[in-house]
Amino acid sequence: MTPCTEEAAHAQHSSRGPPQAEQSPHAMIGRGAELRKLRGLLADAADGRGGALLIHGTAGLGKSALLRTVGAEGTEDGFKVLSAAGVETELWLPFAALQLLLQPAADGIGKLPSPHRTALVDAFSATETEPHIFRVALAVLELLADEADRQPLLLLVDDLQWIDASSRDVLRFVARRTRDLPVLIVAASRAPDSYAPSGQPDLHLQPLGQSASAELLDAGAPDLSAPLRALILERAAGNPLALVELPKTVQDSAPQLDDLPLTQRLEDAFAARTDSASPECRKLLLALAAEPNAPLNRLLEVSSRLAGTAVSVDAVQEAVDAGLVGLVGRVLQFRHPLMRSAIYTRATVADRLATHRAIAAAMADTPERRLLHLAAATLGPDEELATQLERFADTALARGKVASAVPALRQAAELVQDPRRRTEILVRAVESASEINDRVHTQLLLDRADMSELGPLERSRLMVVSDKAAFEPDEPHRRIEDMVTTAAGAFDAGGVQVAENLLWRAAARCFFQDGDARVRTLAAAELDRWNPDPDAPVVLTVRAYTEPFRYGAEVIARLGSLRPDRLDGRIMHFLGSGAMVLGDATLAARYLSLAASAWRSQGRLGLLARSLAGGWPRVYLGQLDQAREESGEGLALAEETGEWIVWLGVKATGSLVAALRGETEDAERMLGELRAHRLFPGMPFAAVMAQQVEGLLALFDGRAAEAYDALARAFDPADPHYHSVSRWLLAPDLADAAVAAGTVQRARELLEGLPELAARLPSEMMVVAHVYTEAVLAPDDTAEELYTAALTALPAGWALARARLHLHHGRRLRRQRHNVDARNPLRSARDEFDRVGARPWAEMAREQLRAAGESSGRRHANTSDRLSAQEMQIAVLASRGLSNREIGQRLFISHRTVGAHLYRIYPRLGITSRGKLAAALAALQDGHPGSDSSGADDS
Repeated sequence: MTPCTEEAAHAQHSSRGPPQAEQSPHAMIGRGAELRKLRGLLADAADGRGGALLIHGTAGLGKSALLRTVGAEGTEDGFKVLSAAGVETELWLPFAALQLLLQPAADGIGKLPSPHRTALVDAFSATETEPHIFRVALAVLELLADEADRQPLLLLVDDLQWIDASSRDVLRFVARRTRDLPVLIVAASRAPDSYAPSGQPDLHLQPLGQSASAELLDAGAPDLSAPLRALILERAAGNPLALVELPKTVQDSAPQLDDLPLTQRLEDAFAARTDSASPECRKLLLALAAEPNAPLNRLLEVSSRLAGTAVSVDAVQEAVDAGLVGLVGRVLQFRHPLMRSAIYTRATVADRLATHRAIAAAMADTPERRLLHLAAATLGPDEELATQLERFADTALARGKVASAVPALRQAAELVQDPRRRTEILVRAVESASEINDRVHTQLLLDRADMSELGPLERSRLMVVSDKAAFEPDEPHRRIEDMVTTAAGAFDAGGVQVAENLLWRAAARCFFQDGDARVRTLAAAELDRWNPDPDAPVVLTVRAYTEPFRYGAEVIARLGSLRPDRLDGRIMHFLGSGAMVLGDATLAARYLSLAASAWRSQGRLGLLARSLAGGWPRVYLGQLDQAREESGEGLALAEETGEWIVWLGVKATGSLVAALRGETEDAERMLGELRAHRLFPGMPFAAVMAQQVEGLLALFDGRAAEAYDALARAFDPADPHYHSVSRWLLAPDLADAAVAAGTVQRARELLEGLPELAARLPSEMMVVAHVYTEAVLAPDDTAEELYTAALTALPAGWALARARLHLHHGRRLRRQRHNVDARNPLRSARDEFDRVGARPWAEMAREQLRAAGESSGRRHANTSDRLSAQEMQIAVLASRGLSNREIGQRLFISHRTVGAHLYRIYPRLGITSRGKLAAALAALQDGHPGSDSSGADDS
């Protein structure tokens, strides 16, 4: 390898993206460890094990140089390199960076299946409807997977902090799904948080050490005097760019390095290098600084208009020769982002405004960019331009191009003089940013809105958005009261839809944060004031969330009798979530499954994550495999879309499923992650689930007294794990622990109010809690009758509760020395526990059977023992005849990833082809769990 200085690496840097690979790879002074890490990732990707890495650090530390070096080495290793970089001026332009990144692979778009091809064409079109972000993301994933099938891919993304939100979301989506692809994504950003493409590892770039700094300085400026050399080393503080650029400023003159911030000093050094340039060259550089994405011919056109004379390629060559810019293909690029910002800020205000006006005139064919430059060329209010921007936004919204409307509305708000109108426009911008799940810009726009100028409707609309952007756990009761009061104002002002939306969100907080009786009553009373349709899904959900013991019986009856549109995801989700919080698992699983299907078909991943919370009721229906699949998928999607309340729920569900399957380490790990989340302390709905897992793990481990104490805490109103409704899901567990710990009387006292509450709220949860605990905690003289009554009263689908009752019944009969009579319920329990995969309880049933005189061999492995949650999803879908692409579209993964999973699935199931999947899965699912060699002795 030919060594070079950091200067050479920096000199090739581009503000729009790392240039194509050099003729030979370069060594970088002081970055050996970082390069070894990157080379390891390259080697893994070449072997089909892709990944992603975020490099972050302050300006000038060599992030771009690292990208360039890994790009050069990747090219030599046979990778196809795609590159792009963020620019502040394009921060608000949807898919701008993504389109640039994919240019070398654009030919592959036409070869994609129709849905993917349409999504990308629409995303990059100025006229067509904008598809949902995750449809675009999946299309990009498939495009890259097809490209990587021919040649491994290296994606280099510089200045991620300036990448537009749409492109950043797509990159984040793709970065999570490269594990089975020969694709490596390396991004660089000044910020360590918020902009990361995924949960992948990061690399925090530090300043160079003393010896590496000296080596780099001496390589670039070997003739410095000793005092000047020492001063530059001190002022540069290990920043490679400073070590390269500062000597050019002070060489051959008395050192004038002051104590300015390093970034400003570097900008001054860059700007000073333009002093000797010709006027034509300076016009060209300013035009490039104002519009870094402009093609060369358009830059020359703008420069000529500004100079009043023809600006030729001679000006381009002058800038290249001076080391200010580089030419990559037909695109002119600055050597470093600080060079661009230095040139722009050093220009006079008049020159900047004139430049933006000239660019706007040259961009009549791209209305979005034209309007943005017109706005940048305007000082002070401009009502006419604001109106043009609003009209553009209206047209974009009508076409479904929400992301395009946001920058136009943001600019329009800056150009109007009336504070009320400015706030109204900002509210529209906030709503649009929120609609595309752009939390970063939603919050930025929220911060700019003048709350004193809000009317009741605008206040409600902003409160809806802020509730979506941030669900903080502090002062929940005050927040709920504010939301209810604001919803009332919106309703009275005629904004029925926004009022309903806000009241529903307030009601949801009553469940998630277990609002007290006062705010629950307040929310319910406000709904009553509206005289609503009692069958409306949002009405049923608000009633379920707010006052379940008052309205529960009525809501359950209506939920069961409705015949809503099964394809309407919003209605299905309302009905499913209402049923879930009441504890009606059968209805909840049915409705939320339909909601998930609707959101899945639309590519609405944030909403899909919410509906996958339906995995929680599936636990109680004994559908542990499906609950495991849905919670696993929901967890990944919640992380991807920032749905952190959903994350808490599906993480808790995943931990509960792992505990019930006997996967203790996984359950404990997920429980620790759940408790460590910043929102956990203020979310009783998650805390009560965490306490359930704690109790069950202790119970399965034989620590009965500890289990009872953990579960009893969930019934103490003063305990942070208490939830006034969801605690009743723990009642059967509490009864089990009480019997094992000898605390039956204490449990009876704790559950004293249960019968009356179950009468008021006859949901499946309450029925099970009542009849189960009544039987398990009964004295011997009434137990037999109560077991019979409980088994009759149990809801049909609650398989686990039925099996657990059989286990307790058999255990009680055995204690009474009725061993022969005990075997039937114990066999039923064992077989059901085996069927659903509840290993700890299955082993308890086997122990009791052996104690009753019947040997019971080990259960047969079922599907979920051999396959992960996602592998099982893929195997089931493949067995139904879906192609790899169809499976990928359904699960939002690449068809290549599907193929890689199937390659691993076949040997685990003992088969060699796709055609044998259905039979293999059926055999495992049947499992014949009751056919263990049992040497029954009925004598």
